[in-house]
Amino acid sequence: MTPELEQIDGEIHDIFRALQNGFQKMDKIKDSNRQAKQLEDLTGKMKECKRLIKEFDRILKDEESNNPPEVNKQLNDRKQFMIKELNSYVTLRKTYQSSLGNNNKRVELFDMGAGSSEPAAEDNIQMASAMTNQQLIDTGRNQMDQTDQAIERSKMVVAQTVETGAQTAATLTQQTEQMKRIGNELDSVHFSLKKASQLVNEIGRQVLSPSL
Repeated sequence: MTPELEQIDGEIHDIFRALQNGFQKMDKIKDSNRQAKQLEDLTGKMKECKRLIKEFDRILKDEESNNPPEVNKQLNDRKQFMIKELNSYVTLRKTYQSSLGNNNKRVELFDMGAGSSEPAAEDNIQMASAMTNQQLIDTGRNQMDQTDQAIERSKMVVAQTVETGAQTAATLTQQTEQMKRIGNELDSVHFSLKKASQLVNEIGRQVLSPSL
């Protein structure tokens, strides 16, 4: 293990010890506000631990090609142990949060983001840093495929909307033309009725003229 990895490993070990002592004190704290404050402090330590594990994994991957296989295995086993240990404290934190009745709905330590329907990463035993390069590539490809499918579905909806709009416009045009024809026919009927009325009046005058 390189000095840099040894330093990170030591810092993570110190955080785990602080987490263990901190959770042991939780049961001795009776005031709920103090318990919430203690839990917030422990959450901060877990966030820092997560950052250090990621840094450990990054350095491990950078140096992987220079290490013998057995060394890489030992380092990866050490990383997996760190992840498992951190996840155990995350689960413990959730238990205390539930007992405290925390309704503030703070952003979870490993949430995927606000409003996301995806499960938080803390509910998964395997974090992204524990995935192999091939697993990361496969996951990326799967997400790209899902995105492409969503885009195609959106294109189909747009095309259907455009087609429906064109059909509606054509129907309105036909109905407008029909209304114009009906209007013209009504005008013609009105004109014919007026001429007929005039003709009836003229005939009436002619009939009545001899008697005058």
